[in-house]
Amino acid sequence: MKNERYIMGIDNGSQSTKVVLFDIEGNEVAIGSCALREPLTPEPGVVVHPDDDLWVSVDTAIENCLNNFTGNRGAIEGIGLCTIRSCRVLLKDDGSLAYPVLSWMDMRLSKPYQHEDDRVSYVTTTSGYLGFKLTGEFNDTAGNYEVYWPLDRETLDWSADDSVIAADGLKREMLFNLVKPGKTLGFLRSDLARKFGMNEFIPVVATSNDKAVELLGAGIKDDKTLLISLGTFISSMLLKEDDFENATNFFPTLSSIPFKYAYESNGIRRGMWTVSWYKKLIGEELVSNASSLGISEEEFLNRKAEEVPIGSEGLITILDWLASPSIPYRKGIMMGFDQRHTKYHIYRSILEAIAFNIKNNTDNMLDETNSEISEVIVTGGGSKSDVLMSIISDVFGLRVIRRRASSSASLGAAISVCVNLQIYRDFPDAINHMVQTDTIFKPDVNNCEFYTKVNNTVVKQVRMHTDEILKLTYPIFQ
Repeated sequence: MKNERYIMGIDNGSQSTKVVLFDIEGNEVAIGSCALREPLTPEPGVVVHPDDDLWVSVDTAIENCLNNFTGNRGAIEGIGLCTIRSCRVLLKDDGSLAYPVLSWMDMRLSKPYQHEDDRVSYVTTTSGYLGFKLTGEFNDTAGNYEVYWPLDRETLDWSADDSVIAADGLKREMLFNLVKPGKTLGFLRSDLARKFGMNEFIPVVATSNDKAVELLGAGIKDDKTLLISLGTFISSMLLKEDDFENATNFFPTLSSIPFKYAYESNGIRRGMWTVSWYKKLIGEELVSNASSLGISEEEFLNRKAEEVPIGSEGLITILDWLASPSIPYRKGIMMGFDQRHTKYHIYRSILEAIAFNIKNNTDNMLDETNSEISEVIVTGGGSKSDVLMSIISDVFGLRVIRRRASSSASLGAAISVCVNLQIYRDFPDAINHMVQTDTIFKPDVNNCEFYTKVNNTVVKQVRMHTDEILKLTYPIFQ
C-alpha cells in the first residue's frame, strides 16, 4: 500500500521486552515479546541481570514482532526506545559488558558508583546500553538519569562542574553523550537493518525513563489526570510544568517532554510481581481450572475474585514483598484469616492492597503539591483485569480509564518518534492522533464508602503496630 507508514516502539521492562509496530494513527499492527530471565541474587543485596539478557530480549522481541508483521518492512520509519530505569550498566571500552547489568533492585544503586574494576570505561543506563547495541553510538537520553548521576536538570546536560561528577564516583570521559527526549540517539546499525529486513539509516529515538514514557503513551496532557502504572513497580504520576525541590512524598522525575516533569508518588516495589508470585503458589491447579474453561489463568483468577465480597471478608494484605533500602525490616503482611477464606480471597485481598497502597501514596503526593485530580488512567499489565480496575475506581471514587494500547510505554516511544519525524507538530498533537480509549470504569457509591472506611480505620493504621514487631524479626530472618 502506498500510504503504509509504521513506527516501532520498544518497551524493555523488568520482566519482559515488548515490541509493537504502530501505524501513525496509533493502531497496533504487530506485536512481539520476549521474557527476561530471572535476575540473579548471588548474595544479599546483589541483584543482576544474567549474561547479556537485556539485549537478547530486545533482539528477540524485535524479530518476533517482525515475524508477526505482514506489511512492508521498508515502510518502518523509526524506532523509539524505552527501557527499565534506575539500573546501572558498566561497559568496557568497546561497549561490551564489563559486569552484569545491575537491577534497580540492587542495593548498590542506593549509593554513588564506586570504581572497582579498571575494565570499566563507561557507566551508563539501560537506555544508553541498548541504544548503543542498536546504533553503535555512545549516546543516551537525558530523561533516564536521576539519582547519583551528575545531570543538570535545567539544561538536560551533564554538570559543567567536575566536582559534581566526582561526587557521583564518575569521570567525564566515563559518561555517554546526552540527547534530549524526542531527539535522535543514532541510526540503526547496518548489520541489524539487514538482519531485520529494514531500511538502513532508520533513526532510533530517545525517550525518557520508563514511567515517564508510559505517562506520554497514556495520553496525559494536563495536571488534573492521574496515571497509575501497574507494573513490577507500581506508582502514580502527574504531568507538571515546574520542578519541585525537597519533595518528601513523591519524586519529581523528568518527563518525556523536555523541560516538563512527571511527579511520581512513592511506589509499590514488586507490585504486580506479587500477583505473579501468588499465581505460581497456586500452580498446577490454576492451570488445570483455567484450561478446563478454555480461558487464561488471569481470567480465571479474576472471575473468582469477582465472586469474593468487597473487603475480602476481613482479609487484609499489606504489600511489602520488597521493602525499600531505608526500611529494610518491612515485610508483607496478611491478617484477618478465618474459616471463610479461600485462595481466591487471598487473591482479591492482594488486588485490594494494591489499590489501597497506591491511593494513600497518591493522596500524600496530592497533599504535598496542593493538587487535585478529576480522573485516573491506568496502564500496565494489571490494567487488563476488570476486577482490579473496578476496585481502583471504587477506592479512588473516580472514573478510571483503560487505554487500548497493549503497551503504553511502546506507544509513548512511538509518539516520540512521530514528533521527531515531524509527522505531528508536537507531543499533544501526536497524543490526540494516536492514543485511544478502551474501557471506562465508574465507581459504585456504596463500595466507595466501604473502602474509605476500611482504609481509614484499618489499612492506614497497620504499620504503626507491625513495624516494631518486624524490627525484631528482621535480624533473625533477613
